[in-house]
Amino acid sequence: MKVKNSLRSLKGRHRDCRVVRRKGRVYVINKTQRRFKARQG
Repeated sequence: MKVKNSLRSLKGRHRDCRVVRRKGRVYVINKTQRRFKARQG
């Protein structure tokens, strides 16, 4: 999992990427390609 300070650019890497907020942190998750994961905060 990558930790980045801007997740908007990572969202465009795959069409199934979603930006989710959990417990005060922002995550990029992808159900089909699991390698596209990132966290902010």
